[in-house]
Amino acid sequence: MIGFFVLLAWAGALYLLALPRVAPGVKILVLTAPPVAVVVWLLDAVLGMPSATAWVVAVFVVVLIALNGLVGHPRMPTWTKITVFVTAPVAAPAWLLVVTADDTVKDPGEDPCSMRYGGVGVSKAFPPQAYCLHEGGSTDNLASGAQFVFWVCFVSSLLLLAVGLWQVARDPKTLARQFRTGRSITR
Repeated sequence: MIGFFVLLAWAGALYLLALPRVAPGVKILVLTAPPVAVVVWLLDAVLGMPSATAWVVAVFVVVLIALNGLVGHPRMPTWTKITVFVTAPVAAPAWLLVVTADDTVKDPGEDPCSMRYGGVGVSKAFPPQAYCLHEGGSTDNLASGAQFVFWVCFVSSLLLLAVGLWQVARDPKTLARQFRTGRSITR
């Protein structure tokens, strides 16, 4: 059933992107707000972390402004604008793979560190890192490939979002233009 809803959401997103009458700023807001709303709900209602929720909302507002600035940049090639919408969704599962690589949720003795390396699994959320810590203090890195993918996607997204913020700072009307459809009503 969840797969059906995901498929339905993708179909709705593609339909929204294909509509020429919808302003680009509205498309960006509709496509980015649902995942952020889920994260905000999880942080606030499930985990009870209101300060983290406030930070997520603040970062979302800045990213939303940057995305609209990037899409409204007149001289950026289309492929660079689309890159942000590819790298950000790829970075999220890569981050999740890194953070859960030590897999300490399993029964003791069945996680990768105990079975292969004879150590204890340790993971950090940011910068994402997972490694096995041995009694002598030495470490074995886990999920280095996923960590590399995360950093490539994270840095490329960050650079492109910085270009979008620069565009909005240079020409603030760029942000307002993204929420207009381009059609004027004349009588």
